[in-house]
Amino acid sequence: MSARLQAIKWERPHLTILNQLALPHSSEYIEISDARAGHYAISSMQTRGAPAIAIVAALSLAAELSTMHFDTSASARTHIHMQLDYLATSRPTAVNLFDAITKLKHAVDTTITDSGQVVRDTYVQMAERMLDADVKDNMAIGEHGAQLIGNDKVRVLTHCNTGTLATAGYGTALGIVRSLHAQGSLDRVYFTETRPYNQGARLTAFELLTEEIPAQLVCDSAVSALLRSDPMIRAIIVGADRVAANGDTANKIGTYQLAITARYHGCQFIVAAPTTSVDLHTKSGADIVIEERDEAEILVQTGFERQGVLEGRLKRVEVQVAPVGTRAWNPSFDVTPAELISAIVTERGVVVKQPGASEFDMAGHMRGE
Repeated sequence: MSARLQAIKWERPHLTILNQLALPHSSEYIEISDARAGHYAISSMQTRGAPAIAIVAALSLAAELSTMHFDTSASARTHIHMQLDYLATSRPTAVNLFDAITKLKHAVDTTITDSGQVVRDTYVQMAERMLDADVKDNMAIGEHGAQLIGNDKVRVLTHCNTGTLATAGYGTALGIVRSLHAQGSLDRVYFTETRPYNQGARLTAFELLTEEIPAQLVCDSAVSALLRSDPMIRAIIVGADRVAANGDTANKIGTYQLAITARYHGCQFIVAAPTTSVDLHTKSGADIVIEERDEAEILVQTGFERQGVLEGRLKRVEVQVAPVGTRAWNPSFDVTPAELISAIVTERGVVVKQPGASEFDMAGHMRGE
């Protein structure tokens, strides 16, 4: 993992996160002292990305618990369950959050003790293990994905932000890009601006510049033209907020149209996600709840005044783009059908469809088949 960039810092009992709303022009860290602060950081998108949401939620409660005393194990479990249920309301689409909550509840519920402090410590230790495991899983995803794409000099394209800022470290789709760069196989990565929140233009650009990875920004609407004009592009690599049992994948809005143009242009379309993003209880993408956000995110653009950035003094400004009174539809995610996905890369390896199949067997992959 890069030592240059760290979006989540945990030194018990202190949790600090890099405020992604201030990026790319200001590296501002925020202390998250309790579950309420964690909920706000997630819902306001001070932190985002499915794996990072789960880790920040888990550790925000760990920070809170570290300063508390419980007389009984029952009182500790009641408080933990209540706060985890509250954290579950922060964002609805990313399954990693709910997977982490289920595992954390199970850990405290199966700890045989009368001591509230033992229950508390069990929770904190479990949250810390999740942080460590996410980094290791992401590095494994990077290695598997790079092997899938090969050792030839290639160009790839990615969408949204799926790197260190979206995870506990290294990244999923951007982890594959990092691994390609490390093995000398990456000629260039193109990355989309990712409207309307500009996670690509703000966050992915920030990471790639920090890592000195050769990269070029493109408008979301320019990808089809780019694929036609640049035959060196081997693959489009994206992350996932939820992967259904059949491989249908919910990811940042705009992913679906990338899959369509990848198919038309004969380009691989690869999903990179840890197994914590796989939801076997969701049969297909039709069952995935899609978060819809405030229409103001489309109608109004927020950023920093250009002259101030050049002079080293930051002034955040809002610009009204659309006429006042304009209505907008602002889904945060879309669902890409499994039929359009070439492969799904997890920390366990590469999942492909059986010959003639249009869907993936994610259950089999989870069983190790």
